[in-house]
Amino acid sequence: MAASSNRIMLGPLVAAIDQGTSSTRFLVFNAKTAELLSHHQVEIKQSFPKEGWVEEDPKEILQSVYECMDRTCEKLTQLNIDISNIKAIGVTNQRETTLVWDKETGEPLYNAIVWLDLRTQSTVERLINKTPGRNKNHLKTGLPISTYFSAVKLRWLMDNVEKVHEAVLSHRAMFGTVDSWLIWCLTGGKKGGVHCTDVTNASRTMLFNIHTMDWDPELCKYFDIPMEILPKVRSSSEIYGLMKSGPLTGVPISGCLGDQSAALVGQMCFKDGQAKNTYGTGCFLLKNVGTKGSVAIAGAVVRWLKDNLGIIQTSTELEELAADVGTSYGCYFVPAFSGLYAPYWEPSARGIICGLTQFTNRSHLAFAALEAVCFQTREILDAMNQDSGIHLSQLQVDGGMTSNRLLMQLQADILCIPVVKPSMPETTALGAAMAAGAAEGVSVWSLNPEDLTEVTSEKFEPQINPEGKGI
Repeated sequence: MAASSNRIMLGPLVAAIDQGTSSTRFLVFNAKTAELLSHHQVEIKQSFPKEGWVEEDPKEILQSVYECMDRTCEKLTQLNIDISNIKAIGVTNQRETTLVWDKETGEPLYNAIVWLDLRTQSTVERLINKTPGRNKNHLKTGLPISTYFSAVKLRWLMDNVEKVHEAVLSHRAMFGTVDSWLIWCLTGGKKGGVHCTDVTNASRTMLFNIHTMDWDPELCKYFDIPMEILPKVRSSSEIYGLMKSGPLTGVPISGCLGDQSAALVGQMCFKDGQAKNTYGTGCFLLKNVGTKGSVAIAGAVVRWLKDNLGIIQTSTELEELAADVGTSYGCYFVPAFSGLYAPYWEPSARGIICGLTQFTNRSHLAFAALEAVCFQTREILDAMNQDSGIHLSQLQVDGGMTSNRLLMQLQADILCIPVVKPSMPETTALGAAMAAGAAEGVSVWSLNPEDLTEVTSEKFEPQINPEGKGI
């Protein structure tokens, strides 16, 4: 128990709520060393009411946050760590996922429509048809008109869910992405909860003007969405409100970042031209020039191979199968289960597996699945390099799939640049904690480059001749 007794004098701690597509986690970090002290994780159920529809229960999401918070605080107490040293809480979340709730009752008016959901395709087509030249890139949001983003999901809810329609008309409706729902509930809910979001989440709604850094009246008119239901846009690092219940009552919530922006901070990508790729349910590549790219399906391809085809029992088995053959033997897999996102933005695309022969087996398919993730990342990186004029010298990575060493080596080979994986993989939560701890009025985490802890990492060097790759 020597380690725990040493830890009693840890100084300030900062916590992070990491609410992702497939799970919720609560993590506590040492503000001086960035060491992860304890955490707890709870899986989130997804429902698929119709083909292409993906929903989650907002109450289950909120309950999972409280459960993770309670369990983590219990673990810290068992380690002899005083939870009163937690000076701030940051929130990071799955982006674009859309919720509407009643501000008088505090009740959600429908399930959360998840970012992957495709039900709004007809809404998207109708909107594109009314733009000059049917240009999906017409809006000043920096985003193409796509099923991915929140405005079309909100429009669908207003058009198709009577409870939502009525609440909007009677001025009781509140819209938010997951961050807004959580912050509102945690700071009091119907009894004075703070209705806000941050710029990184607002920028993914298609209602946010990236030049004025606020909601845009013209965009709201274009989507016919009343501005009164929108949360107030705040910075990513400031005190929004105080926790109103649970073991951390009174602790300020002072950081908020969409999960991919949080990972960019957690990976310390503060300089122009630095980039990170998160391998989660999807793949999300962000570069510090303001250009963003997302691949809809990455880790979800593993779940599909496991649950739908039954060719693997666990995600680790995928790596073993692929390593057995070391090649896809000409088999190619395009896992466009929810259309193709960046750089194509083609929602009607569907997945294909081609190049099959009598020789092809499940090991080749496993290898092709890993290659698919890498090739999609390569396409986005090429587009970013072209747009920004800053060519990447290495790619920093995080997310669940980075434990797959074969995938990391394949990615380095396909990109022809080193892939760098931090030894502490929780960079998304770390980014939210850093923002919370650095907020004015908290100021327990310094973001000065000379004060930042050097993160230890593993580097995967390309082992292939770029000329021989043929990309």
